[in-house]
Amino acid sequence: MSQAPYPTRLAPYACDPRASRGRRIPEAESVSRTVFQRDRDRIVHCRAFRRLMHKTQVFVATEGDHYRTRLTHSLEVAQVARSVSRSLGLDEDLAEALALAHDLGHTPFGHAGEDALDAVMAPWGGFDHNVQTLRILTVLEKRYAAFDGLNLTWETLEGIAKHNGPVTGEVPLFLADYCRNHDLELDTWPSAEAQVASLADDIAYHSHDIDDGLRAGLFTLEDLFGAPLADEAARQALAQYPDAPRDRLVQETVRRIINRLVSDLTEESRLRLAESDVGSADDVRWFGQPVIAFSPAVGEANLALKQWLFANMYHHERVQEGRRDAAEVVAGLFSRYSARPDLMPQEWQAQVAERETAGQARIIADYIAGMTDRYAYEEFQRVTAKS
Repeated sequence: MSQAPYPTRLAPYACDPRASRGRRIPEAESVSRTVFQRDRDRIVHCRAFRRLMHKTQVFVATEGDHYRTRLTHSLEVAQVARSVSRSLGLDEDLAEALALAHDLGHTPFGHAGEDALDAVMAPWGGFDHNVQTLRILTVLEKRYAAFDGLNLTWETLEGIAKHNGPVTGEVPLFLADYCRNHDLELDTWPSAEAQVASLADDIAYHSHDIDDGLRAGLFTLEDLFGAPLADEAARQALAQYPDAPRDRLVQETVRRIINRLVSDLTEESRLRLAESDVGSADDVRWFGQPVIAFSPAVGEANLALKQWLFANMYHHERVQEGRRDAAEVVAGLFSRYSARPDLMPQEWQAQVAERETAGQARIIADYIAGMTDRYAYEEFQRVTAKS
C-alpha cells in the first residue's frame, strides 16, 4: 500500500502532519495525502471558497475584470505563505490551507459589508469575519454525510481561530462555545505556519492594493514618493526603466515591495527561530511571543504603509461611495429578512423557524455573509420590491 508523501525536511519547530492532534470526528486518513494536504483540498473544494471569486477586495466586480477579488487575494497569500514556509522548513501544506481559508468568512463588499453586518448584529454579539470563517469550516459547509463543516485538523482550526495571535479579552460567543468541546488553546500563540500565513496576508494585500490603486488612478507612481516602503520601490523602477510603459512600471514597483517584505520576513524569522531555540511546534505556541515577524524597521514601515493606504486609497471618495452603497444593501437585506423570513430560500426559512430571536438573527447573518456581491445586489432589489 502506498504511503502519504510526508515532508522529509521539516524543521523541528514545524507542524509535522504525522503528529497532528487529529480531527474532532475521527476519520480514516488518506494513504496518498497528508492530513494537511487533505485539509487544503477540502477548503479548495468547498462552496464558500468558490464564492470568493465574486466577493470584493477593495473594488466591486463591476469596476473591472483585473482588480483583485477575495479569491485572487487568497491565492496570492497562499503563494507567499508557501514560499516563506519552504525557506524556513515549515509545513507548506498547512500554511497554504490557512492562507486559502483565512477570508472564507468575509461578507459581500469587503470590510464595508462586514462593518454593516456587525452594526445590525450588535444586539446579538456582532459579526466578525474571522469567527465566521470558523463557523463555515465547522458548521455551515454541508458537503459530507457524516458531519457538518469540513472536519479539519486541530492545527488548521487553531490557525484560523488565533488569526492574529492569542485571543484575549472577551471571547466571541461562538468561539467560546466551540472550544468547550474542541479546545483550540486560545491563550497560546498559533503554530509558526499560522504566523507565516497571517503575515503573508499583510504582504499580499498591501502590495496588491497599491497595484489596484495605481491601475484605478487613485494615485500615481509619483504619489508613492514619500510613502513607506513604496517610495524606494517606485524610485528604483523609474530609475532603471525610465522609458518603460506605465503599466510595466507599476508591476516593477509592486514586485520590489513584495520582494523586500518577503526577504525581510524570512531573514528576521530565521534569526528569531534560532535565538528562541524552540524545538517543537508546541514550544512555538508557548514561547510567549511570535517567532515569525518582520524586522523592527520593516515592521514599522509596513504599519506606516497601511496608514498611507487608509489615507490615500481606502478613504478615497470613489471607494467610500462604494462603501455607502454596500452598507445600504447589507443593512436593508437584514431588515427585510428579519421582518419576513419567507423571503429567504426554504432551507434558510426552516432554520430560522427553529430558533429564538438571537438564533434567528445569526442565521440571517450567515445567509447574508455567504452572498457574493452580485447576488446581494440582486436580492436587495428583489426584497425591496416586495416591501
